[in-house]
Amino acid sequence: MRNKLMAGVWRYMLGVPPFLWEKQIEKSVRKVERSTAFMSQEHRMVHHFVVRELPRLGRPVPPELVAQELALTSERAVKILTDLERRLTFLYRNGDGQVVWAYPVTVEETPHAVSFSSGEQLFAA
Repeated sequence: MRNKLMAGVWRYMLGVPPFLWEKQIEKSVRKVERSTAFMSQEHRMVHHFVVRELPRLGRPVPPELVAQELALTSERAVKILTDLERRLTFLYRNGDGQVVWAYPVTVEETPHAVSFSSGEQLFAA
């Protein structure tokens, strides 16, 4: 059952022809590539760091911690956080400039509670 897409219609499962969904996958890949083209290796490093730290800390991540842990200047860390936040996709900061959510996790309460095997608990963004 490789490379098959099935769609449920009432009580039936129907195969969807590849020519209908393969183009959609290609479009989606191009869209993601365009939306992330601005990201440098540092941007990715910062985003990955805050995604890991939010569950571990269980509270907002301050920019000073990002700078310290990733050996960046405070100005560079804030600039990268601003770039990521401006895109409205990767993270959001509170009024104090601390990261409260970084896709896909948040420390703010949402209807989507998440528990990790390591014991951390928080919410999905």
